[in-house]
Formats: sequence, structure tokens, C-alpha cells
Amino acid sequence: MKRLRSRLRPGLRSRAEGSRERPGSIISTPEALDAAAELGGLGAERPTYGASARILGIGIAVTGVVTFGYFAVASHVLSDDDYGRISLLWSILFVTMSVIYRPVEQLLSRSIARRRAQGIAGDHPLRRPALIQAGFAAVFLFVALALRGVITDELFDGSDALYWTLVAAALAYAGSYFARGFLAGNQWFGLYGGLVLFEAVSRILFPVGVAIGIASGQTAVALGIVAAPFASLLVIPWAFMRRRNEGASVGAEPTTSTKDDAGFAGSVALIQLAEQTLLNAAVLLIPNKATAGIVFSALLIARAPLQLFQAIQTSLLPHLAGADEAEGTRAIRITILAISGFAGAVAVGLLAVGPWVMGILFDVNADYGRFGLALIAVGMGLHLAGGTLNQLALARDKSARAAISWVVAACAFVAWMVSGVVDDALLRTEIGYAGAAGLLCLLLAALTLRRGNHS
Repeated sequence: MKRLRSRLRPGLRSRAEGSRERPGSIISTPEALDAAAELGGLGAERPTYGASARILGIGIAVTGVVTFGYFAVASHVLSDDDYGRISLLWSILFVTMSVIYRPVEQLLSRSIARRRAQGIAGDHPLRRPALIQAGFAAVFLFVALALRGVITDELFDGSDALYWTLVAAALAYAGSYFARGFLAGNQWFGLYGGLVLFEAVSRILFPVGVAIGIASGQTAVALGIVAAPFASLLVIPWAFMRRRNEGASVGAEPTTSTKDDAGFAGSVALIQLAEQTLLNAAVLLIPNKATAGIVFSALLIARAPLQLFQAIQTSLLPHLAGADEAEGTRAIRITILAISGFAGAVAVGLLAVGPWVMGILFDVNADYGRFGLALIAVGMGLHLAGGTLNQLALARDKSARAAISWVVAACAFVAWMVSGVVDDALLRTEIGYAGAAGLLCLLLAALTLRRGNHS
């Protein structure tokens, strides 16, 4: 124990000195981390950023393909109008769960990662984030019940089944997203990948069941959407087992207050609302359900990589929350270079065979232009780069200013869509998405990459 105290004391002293030099910073010395490893096994639980992204990427890559497959199969087994309503249901649900549940996921991920960087291996406080999550869920339920008639009649053409699918799935995702934040903060990325994989696989079973004749109709396909969040929670027993195996903690409690946590969650909620506006506003603003389904299918070019990007995004925030400036900047640079190469390859592929591939995957009457599809790929790359810079802003306590950047870009996109400058709804969406993503990337780069612009 004497040896342990002698190793720990310089690390704690160094961290205290660093805190005086840079308020709010987290500095983890090798001595402190080694001491925490002896007491609680922390060292063995902290993979590098690259390793984390690779581990998580396997599960999420498969998840992205399976999710794409859900809508591809659904487009073949349903009429254009029914497929359009399923697309609309998913768009509304995805906006809802991203806006009201992703903030707590990010809050948990950042706060737990910072505690781990301080040498605190376990016993992370969950009560405050759980109350925030429950509050978000309660607000959703109140609004959904109050607007039941409008949602059922105006959005789902009188389908009670789609309305209750929306309500049940949105409430179930409260637990799923809370689990994601806990797993990400602890850097248990294998379990995180398993969670999203269980979700996607359970979802696609329902349209496949319709395709092979086990079930039929729009409601059967929609049930996959409500089953998915429940299936994702199958990883929870493994998470509890890992938590029970954690050892003692070393370090002091973080000084974040309820006001700080609520402010962070509120800013991330605005960010998520703006991001979902970029992905869903075009679908929601098009009155013709069949046309909306066509636009939704085209935007899946961006959605699938964005879902894959969760592997990077989810591992990036806890990494940046515990990293020094040089390490964080290096991670950002590597990530953006990889995104640029990926988006460029997708754009070239779509220019070559995009319309042909879309015609095979989606059984809808649509004329997809190759240049418009390539524009979506360019916008996807800019969107991913903006998301990367956004994680840096969150790690550096710039969530409020990051939220302003997202809101400006989203408002610009909506203004473009309602302007009617381009008559063709699909082309208007393709141009607007790429332009808004470019604006977002520029604003976040100006916020995070200027010299001397660190917390």
C-alpha cells in the first residue's frame, strides 16, 4: 500500500496543478491511471480510440446494412403509399428518439469517461441522467396523447396501429439509449455493438416474414419498429455482470451540477433536432406520400453511413473527454481524412452506377439522377465531418455554441426546401442537403479549430 500511495500521490498532485492552470480540464497522469488499475482494473478497460472504433464498427456496420435491408424489403412487400407511411413513421420516430434520448446518451458517455480519466473506475452516478431521461419520455407521452387525432389522421391516414407503434417504440427507446450512454462511457463497445445489432436484426425479421408469407400488410412490417428497442436490451444482463465485477474507485467526484448537466442535455437536444431536420425535413414537407418515400430512399445513402459513423462518434466523445489537446487534435484529423476518402469513393460509385443500384434496391417508380445521388454523397461526407467536429465541441464544453451552428444550418435547409426554387422535390432535396451540410461543417470548423479557441 505504501508503494501504491507513493505512485498515486504525484498523479493527484499533477492533476490538481493542471486544474488550476486550465479550469475544467481533465489530466490523467500515467501514475494515477496505474494506481486506478491496481485498485479497480481500469487500465484493462480503456482501449485506444482506434481499437474502440474498430470493435464498435463491426457491430454497427452490420447494423447499417441490416437497417438498409429493412426498408429495401419493405419497399418490395408494400404498396408505394404503405411504404411511404412506414418511411414517415420511421422518420418521426427517429427524430423523436434522437432529440429527446440522444442527449442523455451523450451526457452519460462524457461524464463517465471524464470520471474514468480521473481514475474513478466504477460507481458512476446514474440517478440524475435517469431522471432527465424519464422526464423527456413523459413529455413525449403527454404531447403524443394530446395530438393523437392529428397524428393518426393527418400523418398516418387514420391508422391507429401506426400511431400506437410510434408511441410504444418511442417509450421503449428511452431504456435503449440510456443503456447506450452507459456502455459508451465505460468503453464497453463490444456490448454496444451487440445492442444495436440485436435491434436491427429483430426489426428486419418482420418485413422478411411478410415476404415469405408468414404475415401480411403494413402493420406487420411496422411491428418490427416497436420490437427493435426491446430486443436491444438483451445485452443488459451482461452489462450488469461487468459492473458487479468492477473494483474500488480512486479520485474525487466531478463538480458538474444539475444545471450544467441539464444545459448540456438541452444543447445536445437542439443539435439532434437540427440534425434530424437535415435528414427528415424534406420527407415531412412533401405532401405526396409516394414522393416522400422516394426522397426517403435517396437519403438512405446518407443515413446508412451516418449510422455506421456511430461507431466513430460513440467512441470519439469519451476518448476526447479524457484526452489532452494534442491527442484529441490527432484523432480529429485522422477521422476527417478517413471520412473524406470514404465520401469521395461513394460519390464516384454513385456517378457510375447509382441509378441502376437504386432501381434494383427499391421497387418504386422513381427517376434517380446520378449527379443528384452524388450530391447526397458529398453532403454525407460534409455531415460526417461536421459530426466529428461537433464531438470535439462537446468535449471542450462548447455545446451551446455548437447547437447554434446546427440550428443555423437546419433553418437554411428548411428555407431552401420551402422556397420552391427547384421544382423537382428530389433534386431540391439533394442540392439543399449538400449545401446545408457544407454550411454546418464551416461553422463548426470555425468554432473548434481556431487557435486559442479551447476551454
